[in-house]
This record gives sequence, structure tokens and C-alpha cells, in this order.
Amino acid sequence: MREPTPHKPLQPLPMLIFGSRWLQLPLYLGLIVAQAVYVLLFMKELWHLVEHATDISEQQIMLVVLGLIDVVMISNLLMMVIVGGYETFISRLGLNGHPDEPEWLSHVNAGVLKVKLAMAIVGISSIHLLRTFIEAGNLGTERATSTETGVLWQTVIHCIFIASAVGIAYVDRLTVAAAAHARH
Repeated sequence: MREPTPHKPLQPLPMLIFGSRWLQLPLYLGLIVAQAVYVLLFMKELWHLVEHATDISEQQIMLVVLGLIDVVMISNLLMMVIVGGYETFISRLGLNGHPDEPEWLSHVNAGVLKVKLAMAIVGISSIHLLRTFIEAGNLGTERATSTETGVLWQTVIHCIFIASAVGIAYVDRLTVAAAAHARH
């Protein structure tokens, strides 16, 4: 490991600009509160599933389980934003060598975080689309939760999410390749 190089004191304006990064802290703390709300939602849905497991159909169980998976994926997305965003934009967490340090955190930067977030959004969208496809048998009936047009638009939006994630990953790859080429 390298010894940290001593730094000279910052001038007032750079110190203000650099210190303003701490204004994001309440945002990350708010996301932690949102994470707690998702835990409550998960527990409520899980309790509902266990309580009614013998009264509901296999398809309804599958839909509830997909809802639970959706909550978990959104929660994972929140953790990536909270931990990765704090580490990238505010301050180091100092987890080096901690046995529970997430593997991805050692090489997180804004580009990696964008790609991970885009892929998480595609995953969440996939779960929603799968739920819609499972419920598609109800189209045109009173039990329908969406219309044919709604299913079409949800599919189109999902494809746009996929294309956006691929585009973000491609641009990140080009950026990393250009930086590697510049170093050599």
C-alpha cells in the first residue's frame, strides 16, 4: 500500500465546493428509510402468503412470490445506490479487509454504478413483465389488471430499458478502453 501524500489546505472556494458533497448525505439517509419501508412491505406480503397459502391458487402464489422477488430486487437496487453512491460521491466507507465487504465495492465508480443500476432496472422490469404475462389469461375479463395495449406498452418500455442498459454498458466499455489506451 502507498503512503498517503500530504496535501496542502484548500482555498475557501474549492473547500466549499468539495465540502458540498456532504449535502447528499440526507438523500442517502432517506434511501435507508425507504429500505426499511420495503422490509415492512416484504414482511407484510410474506405474512399474507403464509396466511393464505392453502386458500389461494398456484398462480396466485406465483404472483405473490414474484412480488416478493420484486421487493428484494428493488431493495438490492437501493443498497447499490446507498453504498455505491456514498462511496463514490461522498466519502470512503473504510471497509478494506472487512469480511462482509461486497465484492463489487472494491472497483465501484460512477460508470460501474450506472451499469449495475441499469441492469437492476432491467431485472425489475422483467419481473413486472413476467407478472403481466402470467395475468394475460385474464385479458378481456373483469379480473384483468391490464389491457392488451397496456401489455404492448409494457413490453416496448421493457425493450427500451434493455437497449438503454446495453448502451450504457457499451459506452462504459468504450470509456474504460480509451482510458486504458491513454495509459499505455
